[in-house]
Amino acid sequence: MKMFKDLEFKPRGFGGVGAHHAFDNGMEISVQASKINYCTPKEDLTSPDDFSTFEVAIMDNQGEFVTKDFMPDANDGVLGWQGRGDINTLMLLVQSTKA
Repeated sequence: MKMFKDLEFKPRGFGGVGAHHAFDNGMEISVQASKINYCTPKEDLTSPDDFSTFEVAIMDNQGEFVTKDFMPDANDGVLGWQGRGDINTLMLLVQSTKA
């Protein structure tokens, strides 16, 4: 099972860092942090280690946002201020779901 530690963060062209991972079931997770994301701190830093929370989105195998299917509190398809433990829990839920 993939966990937060397995995500490969890359610098984003407009600032901050982000990671995308496609799971074997065809679903994908997006984890982002920058001054425009729902994260802590809201700054354009260069390492995921510099952030304590992140903005997360889940997409199905058609590329549609399905974050609310896993977390009913998600606004506009994203869930803000998620810690590493929260993201691990979400990743486990997504991986145990059939697309």
